[in-house]
Amino acid sequence: MDITRNGSVASAKGPEDYFTGSVRVDCPFCGSGNLSGATVTFEPGARTAWHTHPLGQTLLVTAGFGLVGRWGGGVQEIRPGDKVWIEPGEKHWHGAAPTTAMTHIAICEMKDGKAVDWMEKVTDADYAADRETV
Repeated sequence: MDITRNGSVASAKGPEDYFTGSVRVDCPFCGSGNLSGATVTFEPGARTAWHTHPLGQTLLVTAGFGLVGRWGGGVQEIRPGDKVWIEPGEKHWHGAAPTTAMTHIAICEMKDGKAVDWMEKVTDADYAADRETV
């Protein structure tokens, strides 16, 4: 058994290459074995770049109001308590709504030591696309 104490791992700023806006990443088990997980907080309007996961990804929304978009599939609203499953290889992005912050726990398995393939940034037009309320 190994216990990592809260506050013993420093928060990190989301890298500008992979995020638009202000993003904080708390990564208590990123790169531990075959599982990677982080708590990610997006300030209003902040979001990931387009990306895929070789074995898929689960998002557990814990606070705020967010958005998730998939390539060719529109944008959906996400709220606390929602679970989002993203299929392996599905090109997508996620982040906060324009005026409200959002926090989620992101969990994915690694394949050959890799959990994510980053792509181009989400344009303002893609981010502002018509949203579907779920």
